[in-house]
Amino acid sequence: MTLHDSYKRNKAALLLNESICEENRQLWQEFFEYEEYKLKRKNSIPSLDEGCIKTLLTYVQRFKNLNNWLGNKPWVNLAKADIKQVYDRLEEGKIMNCRGKPVADRMSYYSKIMKSKPFKMAGKADLAAEVLEFYKPSENREVRFISEEIFRKIEMVINKVEYKALVWLSWDIGENINSLLRLRRKDFKRQSVDGRQPEYAINFPKNILKRSRTPRTELTNYQETVQYLDIILEPLDGEEHLFSFGYASSRKFLNRAIRKTHVKCVTGHKPTWKDFRSGMACHLLKIGWTRDEINARLGHKPSSPEIDKYITFLAIDRRRAKVKHEETTLIKLKDELEEVKLREKSYVLRIDRMLAEFDEDRKEKEQQIRILQDEARKGKRRDAIVLGFIQNRAKKGKIKDILKALYEEGLEEELLQMN
Repeated sequence: MTLHDSYKRNKAALLLNESICEENRQLWQEFFEYEEYKLKRKNSIPSLDEGCIKTLLTYVQRFKNLNNWLGNKPWVNLAKADIKQVYDRLEEGKIMNCRGKPVADRMSYYSKIMKSKPFKMAGKADLAAEVLEFYKPSENREVRFISEEIFRKIEMVINKVEYKALVWLSWDIGENINSLLRLRRKDFKRQSVDGRQPEYAINFPKNILKRSRTPRTELTNYQETVQYLDIILEPLDGEEHLFSFGYASSRKFLNRAIRKTHVKCVTGHKPTWKDFRSGMACHLLKIGWTRDEINARLGHKPSSPEIDKYITFLAIDRRRAKVKHEETTLIKLKDELEEVKLREKSYVLRIDRMLAEFDEDRKEKEQQIRILQDEARKGKRRDAIVLGFIQNRAKKGKIKDILKALYEEGLEEELLQMN
């Protein structure tokens, strides 16, 4: 059964349900005619696409729920007290969903029905606005995402190659899981630019995306994504789908991996496929991507405020603030260490200079001593020569010759000194 068939069947079951008052069924019939026409014209399409059908299907279930909460009263006859009672019970957590937990998506009932076209058609929009006077959509919507560390823990316990390829695509590209499951072989182009590592250029055509997303081509960032895509793309032809399973199977194997690893989102919640997308956005913010670059990768317009909540959250992240403090302290300690090292280096240089000066002085003194010793040795030698000369002449008894020779040799002063 196609999504279109599902919508037709569920809408018919709602509008033909005789247990629901005829006034409300007639009102809803008129609304569906209006909404179907609006969706086609706003999106410039000749017939309803899957994105439009999904939107319409949500109205089927919301109308059914709100009708039960209002006691199946005709909406055209509702009093302010009727609307207020439902509003108060939703806000106080007294209305439960099918899992027995308080309805979480209250804003959809307020903004899409009570304060929107359905209640306007019933003539109750003004009453609803009075009741919802104090209601304000949360400006700081809950921020849920997984870190890269958590992602890798999940990926490690997944064994099937197809499943691994999907989790890597979800983390790497960050597109909606249903869009990833609809990708075909022809949407992938393997390339290697300027001799760099291989990558895939992945085309996201309009027909597989949510209406709010921009058709685009994205490049893979991780080599693991390339490796697993190589394996599962190799046997496929152009029109074949990349994955042979649907959303139910993908949710099942992801939940199994989460149970094995016991991991949680940063906010403490159980991770979902959507948290891979927001996790990728936060990771890119942390490593320096700009707001516009991330919006483009997510398929949003540059002016989209979707990324703002992550920017705000990461800016006030208490753990990050602590890390900043620790980094500042570390920088301070490093500066102090460098200062100590400089002082030690200066001290060592001063000691080396003093030792060099001492060594130079010592060498100079040693040189002076050697000169004195040489001079002393030379003086003694001269004395020995003079004495030997005199003795030699004296033996011959020629005093006159001695004096003459001394004079000729210029040794008279030495002779006088010897006497």
